[in-house]
Amino acid sequence: MARSMKKRRFSTLDGIVWATGILVYVFLLLPVLVIALSAFSPTPYPTFPPSGFSLHWFGEVFRNEAWTAALMNSIVLLLIVTPLTVLLGTTAAYALARLRFPGRGALQAFMLSPLMIPQVVLGIALLYVFTSLGWSGSLGALVIGHMIIAFPYVVRTVSVSMSNMNPRLELASQSLGAGPAETFYKITLPLIKPGIIAGAVFSAVTSFGEISISLFVSGPSTVTIPVRTFGYIEQTFDPTVNAISFLFIVVSIVALIIIEKTIGLTKVM
Repeated sequence: MARSMKKRRFSTLDGIVWATGILVYVFLLLPVLVIALSAFSPTPYPTFPPSGFSLHWFGEVFRNEAWTAALMNSIVLLLIVTPLTVLLGTTAAYALARLRFPGRGALQAFMLSPLMIPQVVLGIALLYVFTSLGWSGSLGALVIGHMIIAFPYVVRTVSVSMSNMNPRLELASQSLGAGPAETFYKITLPLIKPGIIAGAVFSAVTSFGEISISLFVSGPSTVTIPVRTFGYIEQTFDPTVNAISFLFIVVSIVALIIIEKTIGLTKVM
């Protein structure tokens, strides 16, 4: 009897927890759902639920020169920032995992510190630095700014892969006659590849959606798609913004799927 009552009380509590969790998820997903469905509205203003189905506003994004120029700037940045950040982040994570030196922990914390510092503060700091150097508004300034934000993600994901790798495999390779470079290429690199892929995806998504630093260091010829969206919505509000937001949502979902398939979200989040 006592066991039955205990089981009944647990079931009630379990139901409350599940109901609360579902409400929280609905609360978090509802704005995203509203934005996504409004992107297909045929009216000149966003409506929810949409009165019909139309891809007109997606076409408007690619017909407008300002939108396409901003999109190209974001893609160019992504193509430059991602490989550079992956190269530097992988090298840094490998050095932190294999080398033992004084201040190693402090150096690792410094590399991950951009995750803890508000991006607005970083943007203002970079604005001062780039203005004094005459780089403000240039593509190089944006590349450096985006790399600072994306770099910790690569270090984090590659470090996770390094921690899961057995170092005896490298020692075995070298004991069989392989040099350090050959061992890294044939043993280490394949084993940490999931972390590198996850870091590259994080880096690409971070660069593509970054706005705080871009607002401070971009110029008229280097406006990115988030900056263009921010400026556009100050003047008007039509479903074009919803269409852009829907594209961002799709990119984020694809990125999450790739990370889950390669290294697992729970290991990097």
